[in-house]
Amino acid sequence: MNADYLIIGGGLSALVFGALMANIGKRVQVLEAHSYPGGFGHTFKMAKKYKFNAQLHYVWNCGEGEAVNQILKRLGLDEEVTFERYDPDGFDHMRMPGHSLDIPSDPGELERRLFHLFPSYKKQIRGFLTDLKLTSEGLGKPSSWIDPRALFRHSKALACVVKYHNSTLQNVFDKFMLPQEAQTLLALQWPDFLLPPEKLSFFAWVLLFTGYQRGAYYPTGHFEHVIESLVALIEARGGEVLLDHEVTHIKIEGKKVTEIQATDLKKKQTKLFQGSRVICNMDPKVAAAMIGEEHFSKSLHRKLDYDYSPSNFVAYCVVKDLDLRDYGFGKWNTFHSGHRDLNEAFSAMYERHDYSNPSFAITTPTLLTDKVRDCPEGHQVLQFLTVADYDYFKKLKASGKKSYNTRKAEILDAMLDVMEKYYIPNLREHLVYKITGTPTTNERYCWCPKGNSYGSNLTPENMGLGRLNHKTSLQNLYFCNASSGFAGFAGTFWTGATLYQKLSGERIL
Repeated sequence: MNADYLIIGGGLSALVFGALMANIGKRVQVLEAHSYPGGFGHTFKMAKKYKFNAQLHYVWNCGEGEAVNQILKRLGLDEEVTFERYDPDGFDHMRMPGHSLDIPSDPGELERRLFHLFPSYKKQIRGFLTDLKLTSEGLGKPSSWIDPRALFRHSKALACVVKYHNSTLQNVFDKFMLPQEAQTLLALQWPDFLLPPEKLSFFAWVLLFTGYQRGAYYPTGHFEHVIESLVALIEARGGEVLLDHEVTHIKIEGKKVTEIQATDLKKKQTKLFQGSRVICNMDPKVAAAMIGEEHFSKSLHRKLDYDYSPSNFVAYCVVKDLDLRDYGFGKWNTFHSGHRDLNEAFSAMYERHDYSNPSFAITTPTLLTDKVRDCPEGHQVLQFLTVADYDYFKKLKASGKKSYNTRKAEILDAMLDVMEKYYIPNLREHLVYKITGTPTTNERYCWCPKGNSYGSNLTPENMGLGRLNHKTSLQNLYFCNASSGFAGFAGTFWTGATLYQKLSGERIL
């Protein structure tokens, strides 16, 4: 096949782009090195009966009229790929010794709950929440700012965007002098970014926090169904999604990509592919090194000089003869910290590799949808996720399998100790399956350099106007991944659809 669009990598943004192009009759071919499509959205099976989704996900921007919904409607998949909403009264349950807060969808209710917890800080809390709202409005309005009347109407929102464009979440906490406990409760979803307040872009936090307030969701058919639906649409329109095909060379002539070389990992064969336009879903830094940096402009070199996001430690567990709903779990995620200060919690785990008092996310995918089970009857899946340093785990693995596995078991035990102390006293008695993953696992199975979870790091430096986008210095090569767009489920949907709009001329969003 001489494709109209030859796509390197089968991550979510690439599948969204490919599905949209295939849907209008374009010839689409996807080369994916892994045995599963979907990148970090892929689903894998263990022990022949348990299904797990890579990492830990819940999603936003899926409500009626929002970006994911609009894209699915354009594909004719909106009635096939549906979502279950988390509890609007508390989609994120924040827990730390002595304090707890359920984050509601209603901003007024969030203010009331914070006032109740911290009655002496009402002015500071209201000031912070006001700027949160204005910044969210400002980040959501750029397309309308070309109208002078809109600029006037949203002048306060625009002012917040300008004011905080280089700010971390900690900078804004400090500006309003919020008490430490309030800071921790508001930022306890830090595993969504794998960054603490002192490093995290305020913009990144605002986008996600207010996005989840509008609606936090989980796919009715699990993430596997989302990925399979996109792949099926591409194939039904005459396209191909070739798994176990690792791209090893990108040939350049003049200012164009003329040929892609890939190895069929199953057949151990080298194959050549061509496409009128090449969409690069693989990491832009890796692609640029493979092509040769001399083919790219100085301005692009600067944009490619991003640092990777941290990676994670994830534990997939299955319990039997125990209903997690009886212990406070349900259609929400739980975030735990044993520290008052999340900056210290992050530093302990990521920099000092000390997991004796871990801060981590807890999710129960079996309780989020009952349409498709991820385990047999009488079983429920329980997942934990926290930050992890790639270099530390790479050295551990290189030193020997025994020390690597021992350390993984120790970290899981620290989390289980917390779970038994604060949540489920007899949890270990009901554990029938457990498996853990580290940054090296991410690198191996998701083909992400240094095991990174979100492409470029979500710091203010990487979230500014100089952020990488789809443009390259080559005439027919376009980037389409988290580092050249935005990370996460909603972010990658948006990234794929935005590139489609630019190349097709059709407007969806």
